[in-house]
Amino acid sequence: MKTLKQILDSKGGVLATVAPDDSVFKALQVMAERNVGAVLVVDQNRLLGIFSERDYARKVSLLDKSSRDTQVCEIMSNKVLYVTPDQTVDECMAIMTERHFRHLPVLNEQHELLGIVSIGDVVKETISEQQFIIQQMEKYIAG
Repeated sequence: MKTLKQILDSKGGVLATVAPDDSVFKALQVMAERNVGAVLVVDQNRLLGIFSERDYARKVSLLDKSSRDTQVCEIMSNKVLYVTPDQTVDECMAIMTERHFRHLPVLNEQHELLGIVSIGDVVKETISEQQFIIQQMEKYIAG
């Protein structure tokens, strides 16, 4: 089973982040540009929170707030559960399933932000591994 470090290495690229005082509208723009469902809220590379489509739907749209006038820090999730790069995809899947999370930041032992994994990343890797196992079993049976 792959580790989250391996998943992050294969993803590459720059993280989708916003500052805590950015508007919700700006965060939504970043999410649309990067085609992601969540952005990390950081200040000087320190993780302060996470802002997701779910936060927008429940804390802005349903409450009839303005996305241009509301700062991300007002509605972000600031109690952020994170994972470490040495954890496995299975461990990450278990956390996401149990806690109903779609995104998890990845931090190292010094609490430096390394990346983010989504449920899509985890499911894609799980399917890939299962396909590999099936192929190996088919070869063994045919062999």
